[in-house]
Amino acid sequence: MFKFFNRMKTVVSSEWNAMLDKAEDPVKMLEQFMRDMEDDIHEAEQAVAKQIASEKMLKRKANDAEAMVEKRQKQAEEAIEADKEDLARRALESKQENKKQADMLLESWEKAQQDTDNMKDKLSEMKKEYTQMKSKKDALKARAENAKTRTKMNRTLSNIGSDRSRQGFERMEEKVLQYEAEAETSEDFSHASRTLDQEIEGLGENTVDKELEELKQKKNKNA
Repeated sequence: MFKFFNRMKTVVSSEWNAMLDKAEDPVKMLEQFMRDMEDDIHEAEQAVAKQIASEKMLKRKANDAEAMVEKRQKQAEEAIEADKEDLARRALESKQENKKQADMLLESWEKAQQDTDNMKDKLSEMKKEYTQMKSKKDALKARAENAKTRTKMNRTLSNIGSDRSRQGFERMEEKVLQYEAEAETSEDFSHASRTLDQEIEGLGENTVDKELEELKQKKNKNA
């Protein structure tokens, strides 16, 4: 259970790029890792609670055994005072049995107490590490989102000026040039048509002038 946190360090630090290469979603993976860590902490808390309960039970039984030792000692003394040696012997024998049990229970309690302290320390370390990992997860999540945004932006920018876009742009440019050429051609036709009309009109004006000149000459001859 506790080994999971060592795995987490490796995954978060050294396998970050590997996850990207495998097309895994780092944000979702990190969220799952955090949930797994929370489950481990919950299990550890339950284990510590059970250990504390076991420790308290051993301590209570040890106290009961010690109390019985004192009780049998007092009963043995009372039996001697009453000249009941056999009863005193039986009380002392019970006292010794309870003493052995009390010593054994105390030894078990001390060991359980040490185990409880160790488990508490490990649980505290797990929670501290979880807090650190949560902060790192938030930072990695922000980095992942930033990387996605940059990638999307770069892909968008890469499409600008791509072969397909450039060819389409050039095709539209050719159309514009074609439109301009057609407009210039129509202007040339219009200009040519106007020039022809002007020449014809010019011819007409020359004929009138010629006839007018002839009339003047004829008049001068008759005078």
